[in-house]
Amino acid sequence: MPHHLIRKLEQFTKLSRDDRQALENAAVKRRTFAEHSDIIQEGDSPSHVNLILEGWACRYKQLDDGRRQIISFFVPGDLCDTHVYLLREMDHSIAALTPVRLAEIPRAALDQLTEEHPRVMKALWWDTLVSVAIQREWTVNLGQRTAIERLGHLFCELFVRLRGIGLTDGDSCPLPLTQVELADAMGLSNVHINRTLQELRRAGLVVFKGKRLTIPDLAALQKASLFNPNYLHLDHEGRHLDANEPVAD
Repeated sequence: MPHHLIRKLEQFTKLSRDDRQALENAAVKRRTFAEHSDIIQEGDSPSHVNLILEGWACRYKQLDDGRRQIISFFVPGDLCDTHVYLLREMDHSIAALTPVRLAEIPRAALDQLTEEHPRVMKALWWDTLVSVAIQREWTVNLGQRTAIERLGHLFCELFVRLRGIGLTDGDSCPLPLTQVELADAMGLSNVHINRTLQELRRAGLVVFKGKRLTIPDLAALQKASLFNPNYLHLDHEGRHLDANEPVAD
């Protein structure tokens, strides 16, 4: 069930029962992918939209010599580009970082969903705009922030995103990313990532145990990372579109 997507979209506007049901009806074809396998590759012809149901994935570009740049992380509830099927071929690849279960939403189903449910359509617009805003912030990360600020900023962003869909537990959240994957996303060497993680630990800003991240003092990490969550637009900006009927939590 695409409940994480529904919960994410309801950070923008409250959906009706019909809206929720339509989203569930659209996400019926399920597939699973093994850890570190490609979901779709650059050059492939996209025919549907992928919705992450379980697990983590990433968008990446790879150079001819094998160097990889991770451009974004996908968590449960994320759509891998709402209208990607409009492209003739993929200009990037998407890979599973953990075992992933996803739903394939066909073009016809998405077109029908947006035509018949304008509230969902506007919520998906919001989701697309937030994704673009995240990319802008990642550009600032790579161009201006220090290594500590980059990593801290990423941890704040992931924590806030996961909290919005109910996947945090107090001050902790899952973080199944390796140091290599963090390096590929942050434009830093593995050695630099390791050193920066140690600095964040020593400062008491983060704690890692297993594949979980704990942030003892989120406000302190936000300050140290120059993190302002305004680019995530999580203040229910579509409240004027809220469904009138009550929606169960």
